[in-house]
Amino acid sequence: MNTLLHEAKTLILEPSWALIYEGGELELRADHSVVVQDGHIADIVPGRVRGQDTRFPMPGELLIPGMISGHTHVAGGSCSRGLIESGRLWSGPLFAIETLDDDDLDALTAYNLAEILRGGCTTQVEQSLSLKQMKSYVRVARAWGVRGYPGGMVPGWSRLMPIWQRESDQVLFDSVPDTLAEIQENLDYALSVNGAENGRILPMMAPQGPETHTPETLRAVVEAARRLGNGIHTHLVTMAQDVPKMERLWGKGPVQWLEEFGFYDEVFFGAHLGGWNPKQDAPFLAAQKKFTYSHCPSGAGAGGPAILQPFIQALAAGINTNVGLDTHSNDLLENAKLAVLYGRLRHDLGVDGDVPVRRPTVWDMIKCVTLNPANGLGRSDLGRIAVGAKADLTSIDVSGFLSGSGTAPPEPLNNLLYASGLHVRNVMTEGLLQVRDGHLVVDDERKVIERGGAVARKMWAQLKSEGWFTPTAR
Repeated sequence: MNTLLHEAKTLILEPSWALIYEGGELELRADHSVVVQDGHIADIVPGRVRGQDTRFPMPGELLIPGMISGHTHVAGGSCSRGLIESGRLWSGPLFAIETLDDDDLDALTAYNLAEILRGGCTTQVEQSLSLKQMKSYVRVARAWGVRGYPGGMVPGWSRLMPIWQRESDQVLFDSVPDTLAEIQENLDYALSVNGAENGRILPMMAPQGPETHTPETLRAVVEAARRLGNGIHTHLVTMAQDVPKMERLWGKGPVQWLEEFGFYDEVFFGAHLGGWNPKQDAPFLAAQKKFTYSHCPSGAGAGGPAILQPFIQALAAGINTNVGLDTHSNDLLENAKLAVLYGRLRHDLGVDGDVPVRRPTVWDMIKCVTLNPANGLGRSDLGRIAVGAKADLTSIDVSGFLSGSGTAPPEPLNNLLYASGLHVRNVMTEGLLQVRDGHLVVDDERKVIERGGAVARKMWAQLKSEGWFTPTAR
């Protein structure tokens, strides 16, 4: 760790451009200095500040609020990446994660969380695939000063598939006692870490989705969420084929059904909406002031079906919209860019019929990973560069090779369309520098990579012994 920058009481950041929050909007300002004190933004000054305080020159860089992903499964990224894009199911590597001991799981979590920080994301709304994975996330996040809203998925991964892919309704009804016990177990742990690390760890309740729950278990989720006070995070209408069975069982589709249990009275992040009914669900969700839709362009792997998620319909409807990482990709800047590019393609091809859509802009792109999710979390101190806000900050090279022209550009948000997480230079959470000059500094970067790679090799060997690897489609 760079102790000088970590221990400095006052730090002056000097980017070529800064995305400042003024008058309720994000605004670009050239050559402004951002003064950080005691984990907060103390001042924003045109030009450069005189004095002997520790300075952090950022020539050619754009300073933005630390990015927020509204949907992650942190441990599941690196071990499945590069293996599922040709059609193999992602479930194999995710099952293998559950066989790891705590040391190996923490090494895997650390590798993925390091990537997420390296890509400029300082806050994760994290749906760990089990309570075991949630505990691992919390251990690493606490050690590195990461801001997280973690929750263990219920049903957890070891129980999920027989319930989700059930052959009869009785399987769902029979699962209720174990699901209620799992909700309680997750709540007990969440209460034990709620507010840890000066409030950076704020657990949510994280049901897998309404398709694997009953009225009894959904009421238990909401009751638990109210005890925690941080909200609910779930998959919402992930697949269209789940909707008819829910309408048959409960008389409503999942979006409206959740209203019966008070989900929309809480801070509520719902991911995907791949099988929604836009004419009914879009106006309904737009009216829910505590709901945030998390669109995940790399869900189920790069180039997968996530392009069909309704990003441009949600924007048109006025739904508070975020871009999330999901799994497999840990590059939030890349995913924000993909959301815009995929969205423009869909808009210009006119593939959505008579459903209202909006062609996304670079302002949509940046708001969907900063201001929008912060507002969805009810956090006026996140997602913005403003005096008094938390010093959660990310700087991005918009002037060098591949993203720029050798000098600070006149319209830097457009340069983000040519950038990726590898252009992120510096990242801090609450004033703690976690990435400097493109390298992890809250841990030994080399060891994090080596340990994460060793765990991935172990998992791949297990999958190979099980015959999971099949020939790659040509």
